Order: sequence, then C-alpha cells, then structure tokens
Amino acid sequence: MALTIISFLILFPFIAALILAFMRKGTPVRKYTLFACCALIVAGAVYFVVNSLSDGHTMSFLTETHTLDTVILIAEWGLAALVCYYSFRYRKYYCAALSLVQTGLITWLELGGHAEVLPAAHIFSDNLTIVMCLIIGIVGCLICVYAMGYMKDYKEHHTEFKDRRSFFFAMLFVFLGAMFGLVFSNNLTWIYFFWEITSICSFLLIGYNQTEEAIKNSFKALWMNLLGGLGFAIAIVYCMLELHVADLQSLVALASQPGSAAIVSIILLAFAGLTKSAQLPFSGWLLGAMVAPTPTSALLHSATMVKAGVYLLLRLSPALCGNLAGLMVTTIGGFTFFATSLLAISQSDAKKVLAYSTVSNLGLITACAGVGMYEAVWAGILLMIFHAVSKSLMFLSVGATENSLGSRNIEDMHGLIVKLPRLAYVMIIGIAGMFLAPFGMLISKWAALRAFVDSNSILLVVFLIFGSATTLFYWTKWLGTLVAVHHNSEPIKNITKKSEWFSLICHSVIMVALCVSFPLISVSLIEPFLEGMFHVTMPPIIGTGNVIIMIMMMCLIAILPIAARFLTLGKKNQVVMSYMGGANTGDDRSFTDSFGKPKRLYLANWYMTELFGEKKLLNVSLILSAAALVILTVMAIGGAV
Repeated sequence: MALTIISFLILFPFIAALILAFMRKGTPVRKYTLFACCALIVAGAVYFVVNSLSDGHTMSFLTETHTLDTVILIAEWGLAALVCYYSFRYRKYYCAALSLVQTGLITWLELGGHAEVLPAAHIFSDNLTIVMCLIIGIVGCLICVYAMGYMKDYKEHHTEFKDRRSFFFAMLFVFLGAMFGLVFSNNLTWIYFFWEITSICSFLLIGYNQTEEAIKNSFKALWMNLLGGLGFAIAIVYCMLELHVADLQSLVALASQPGSAAIVSIILLAFAGLTKSAQLPFSGWLLGAMVAPTPTSALLHSATMVKAGVYLLLRLSPALCGNLAGLMVTTIGGFTFFATSLLAISQSDAKKVLAYSTVSNLGLITACAGVGMYEAVWAGILLMIFHAVSKSLMFLSVGATENSLGSRNIEDMHGLIVKLPRLAYVMIIGIAGMFLAPFGMLISKWAALRAFVDSNSILLVVFLIFGSATTLFYWTKWLGTLVAVHHNSEPIKNITKKSEWFSLICHSVIMVALCVSFPLISVSLIEPFLEGMFHVTMPPIIGTGNVIIMIMMMCLIAILPIAARFLTLGKKNQVVMSYMGGANTGDDRSFTDSFGKPKRLYLANWYMTELFGEKKLLNVSLILSAAALVILTVMAIGGAV
C-alpha cells in the first residue's frame, strides 16, 4: 500500500500537468480541475504520512528496476534535448555543453557495464521524507491554488505578455512531481534525474514572460544548476566505479567512516547542493527569479527548488562532521547567511528583500548541515519547516498586495494596516514567523548557536550573531512600516480572489499551528530521525522549562492587545497636530518650512545603501565566497585523495 501511495504522489502531478497543459483557456473547468488535483495530492500526502507513522517510520522498496532505469535514461536524453533546443535557439551554447557532458557520463555508466554495485532499494522513506512530503504536498498545492486567482489578475495587469497560463500551471505540477520523486528516491541516478527536472522547470518558469530580462535570468538559473548537476553526475560515476555503491544511504554510511575515500563523492554532492540552494557565489540565479510571476517565486523559495539543495545537504550531514568537506559547507553557508542578510537591509523591493532573506536562511540551514552534529541538524530541519511556510506566505501576500496596491515597494506599504487591513494581518503573521518568539525560527537559531559553540566553530558563531542582528533589523523595519499610519492613509479596494484568500488563510493557520505544535513535531518526527541518523540516544533539545516559557510568550501575545484596549477604555484622548519641522498648515499632511516653502509629510525607512548596498557588498561577497569555495574544495578533495 505504501509503495502505491508513493507511486501516486510521484506520477499523479505529471499526469495533472499533462491534463492542464491541454485545457482550454478561460474555462471554469480548468480552475476546478486544478483544485481537484491539488486536493488529491494533499490527501495522498496526508494519507502517506499517517500510514507511515502507524506502520513504521522507515520503509524501502524496489531493489531491482532495470526497466525503470531504462525509461529514466531515455527521459534524461529528452531533458538534454530540450536544453539543447533552447540553448541553440538563444545561442547559449555553454548550457548545451554542460547538459550533454553530464547526460553522456550517466549514459556511459549505465550502458557501458563499467560498474558493479551492491544492490539497494531505489525507493526509501523515513521521517525526513515525511517532513518533505508534507512541505511539498501541502505548501506546494496551496501555492498552486493561489496561482489560479493570481494569474488572472496578472494577465489583466500585464497585457503585453502572451497568455501562457496553461503552460504555467502545468509546470507547477511538474515541479511537485519532480520534488516527490527526488525525496522518495534513494538511488543516486534517480535523485539526479529528478534533480535535473527541477532545474529545467525553474528555467522555464523564470522565463515565462519571454522578455529579454526574463530569458537572461532563466539561463543564469539554468547554467548554475547544470554546473551543480555536473558535479552530481561526476559524484555518481565515482561512487559506482570506485566505491561500488549507487544509493545515498550506503554512500553516507561509508563516508561517515574516518579516512574513507567516499568523501570525494560527498564533496561533489555538497557542491551540487550549494548551487541548488543558491548559496554564494551562486545566489544570482535565485535573485534573478524575481522577474517571474509571484507563484513561481513562492514555489522556488519555499516548497521545491531550493529545498532540494538543503534536503540533500541534511542527508549528507553525518559525513560532513569534523572534516574539510564540512568546513567547506559551513564556511559558505555561514558567510552566505551573514552577507545576504546585510544586503537585504538595503532593499526596498519586497520581493528582493524576500529573495535575499531566503538565500540568508538557506545559508543558515546549510551551515547547520555542515556542522554534522545532531543539535545542528535538528535546528536545520526545523528552520526548513518554518521557512517553507512563512516564506511562502510572505511571497503570496506580497503578490496579492501588489495586485491591489499596484506596487510591491515597501515604502508604498506604509499604513497597509489601514489601506488593506486583511492582507496586512496576513503579512504580519508571516513576518512574525520569520523572527519573533515563540515561532520556531528563533528557537532553531538558538539551537544552531548552541551547536556552533559545541563544535568550536567561532567563525560560525560570529556569522550567526551578526547575521541574526541584521535579520532583526530588516524584518522589524518592514513590520513597523505596515503599522505606521500617517494621515493620508485611506482604505483601498482589495481585489484578492477567493482562491488566493483560501491559500493565504491556510498558510496563516499552519504558521500559527506550527508555533504551538513544533515541540510535538520535534519529539515525534525529528528526534527519532536523528537517533537513527547519528546512532545516539538524544537528550531532549526542548526542555520543560523552554516549553513553559513559550506558553507564557503565547499568552502574552494574546493578552497584550486586550490589556491595551481595557487600559484605554473611558479615557478621552486629545487630538493635536503633528510637529513636522515647521508650521503645520492645518491638514496634518503638509507644513511650511523655515524658508517659507510648502512641504508634504512623508515617511521613509533607512536603507543604508551607502553601507550595505549591492554596489558596495555584492561583488565583494561573490569574489570572497568563490575564492573560499575553490580553495576549500581543492583542499578537501586533495586531502581525501
């Protein structure tokens, strides 16, 4: 039964994509078909989780799959042909070369009979798979539901673009199917196949508008991820020829032994994970993805693309403890967390703030994986869960705000609590989930800090402390903007569709539910997984005292607004004109300055572009991270060989 559900979760999204791709535009049938497909995927994911928890947390299937291997190899050449078509069409020949080299390597390995490997299950499931299954199934499908209403408004606002919504919806479901295939696969070749599907899906979705900028950014995403894919392919070749293993579980177990040559493959796979999770110096592709419609950004940043990278790194974590491979991963991850959090301060475009924030948080998860200690991996998994929900919620709320407000600039969101109150409340929940107690992001950072201290990683401690401080700065700045009401704030029409509201409300409920239930998630899912991964009996990471403090925080969050209301009952407030640095003209919106000139009242945040702007920091960060990556990779491989 479990294998049947797994097969459904992998294959059904591809079938749904095929159906949606050929459905007529503008018909209600397409909308309800999409909703029904999403409902079936969510139901399948939940059923699989319930069935796994009741029957046993770890399962494996399919030891011998020669026919399926042949089908996948043919499909890989289909992907390579697609890449070559677009590469030659737009004269990006280097992308075609990267694709052909890695596909040729896998074909030579599969058909040449050069490798004799130990038999192992091709399908594998444990508690981390369950976590990923819920993220992909629930968060991913909510994004698809949101996309139906959003893309209708998007088309009305952007009539200059060709209506390709059927293709867009189809690609969303291909993404979901590829991610299910990736997290359920244990065979390295299968993981690589689904890995490449996600790369090509991101390429096609980023280039959706077919503008010059969109095409440029889509190829940037393609070549960077193909470079990671080449590292993945070389790792597979090395595994099969030198180690005679072809599955991820056996590779990690082998590489966890001191002095094992398997660490070479771990380094190459870690490199692939760094590119997929958009770590410096590969962050450019994820920042460039902002040209795509908002559902693409939400899906790439929360439920699919980048989560594939950190998922692989978390799987590799036991083999990264105390060696140069782990040092490479932690250095790049920690530096990315710090540098991109600084860069986020200088941004006023909401989607760009979210993009830098995503790269930053992925850097922290990457650093947690690189430490290779159970406390750090615990923090990394929890960070991944909270980041998936809160970042998806933030992207979707920004998209809805942009459709109603006509702008996604944070400066235009001043007084959003008055202009679009319901969207402001949703956005506040998303921001709170990113940095406020007792939401799990803050608790996870505390656990990460403890793990970094225990591992004697002084540099990581510095990165985490200063990166968290800058994170606090830009989230507080945004939160303050939403509730900073000035006198020309007036309600505007909210054009958010019902499907969009359904997705936003579900995200908000899940966010709050996670805040309440994450200790239970830790005890029932994460801690048993880590005990099996690290072969230790785990002490409680969240003690009773921590739980009591979190409950008190929750009570205070609920009580404070009510108490403030009671304290102001019956009190008469005197309304006075605001002081504006001159003589108030009487409407509380303008004043006369000391030179007798009229001035308008405005509010503006401080972005410190002269200190943390992209022109100041971005190129320096790219150069430093690239140099560190090359040096540490060479040292790690040289030490292993």
